[in-house]
Amino acid sequence: MKILVTGGAGFIGSHVVDGYIKKGYEVVVVDNLSSGKWENINKKAKFYLIDIRNVSELNKIFEREKFDIVNHHAAQISVPYSVLNPVEDAEINVCGLINILELSAKYKVKKVIFISSGGAIYGEAEEYPTTENYPPKPLSPYAITKFISEKYLYYYNYQYGLDYTILRYANVYGPRQIPHGEAGVVSIFMTKLLKGEKCTIFAFKDEPEGMKRDYVYVQDVVKANVNAINKGSKEIFNIGTGIPTSTEELYFKIFETMKGICKISESLKKPVKDRERPGDIRRSCLNIDKAKHILKWKPEYSLDEGIKKTAQWQLKYFKGEEK
Repeated sequence: MKILVTGGAGFIGSHVVDGYIKKGYEVVVVDNLSSGKWENINKKAKFYLIDIRNVSELNKIFEREKFDIVNHHAAQISVPYSVLNPVEDAEINVCGLINILELSAKYKVKKVIFISSGGAIYGEAEEYPTTENYPPKPLSPYAITKFISEKYLYYYNYQYGLDYTILRYANVYGPRQIPHGEAGVVSIFMTKLLKGEKCTIFAFKDEPEGMKRDYVYVQDVVKANVNAINKGSKEIFNIGTGIPTSTEELYFKIFETMKGICKISESLKKPVKDRERPGDIRRSCLNIDKAKHILKWKPEYSLDEGIKKTAQWQLKYFKGEEK
């Protein structure tokens, strides 16, 4: 079986590529390296340096490779960036996806696994933890593009019979994560602590402990992508832990973990507080019962375990010992 992973040089996508290759699948990676890295690309994968907005070059790849499965991770992932640059956000996240779907239908791809956002798409949900049945109320251009993209998948299934599975991620963290945007808060905190810099917690005025989020370790996410190959036809799944953690609680867990493996100044223990940013939501936590039942998936790493593994990698990366 041959699988295309778009965004396969990025943080999450590269781990998914590794997971597919370990399972014995043939993997092709498409990435423009805007946020992905050469060193993340598995040596057993075939790589094309292509932007998903370049439909003519994509067409050549689809015609040549004849994919069975397309796993679509390529995206603009920053909520604050989407607020400042909504047109570019839509060009990448919506128009780029349409290119992928057009070619998937044209070349008879068996299934598209699409990565959506459980952390943003529901907005300020009244149901908490939030199930897949809750009507999305996106509060940022990024979240809007993810919701629109899901509707395109439904259309391409209806019009062309293109099968799909949608994975709505919570806040994913782990090795290879870049310190970029809210989604990278674990990496941001670790990188700043290693540099001896103060960390900032963004918070609403009446909730100084920061936003509450559902943090899921990247290796658990990989397993969801593996299971989605043969399960979950025409379904949407939340991929998280169902456990909310405030930014302040997360920070102190990271600080204590980092202090346990390297020298971190006690002067950094108290973070800086700042107001919420455009597009921020107060809380997000996902109900994962559907994924447990249909995908036969559940997270195996606790937040403490995941932070420890991430911190160990981050320290080696900071020292130049890890790529």
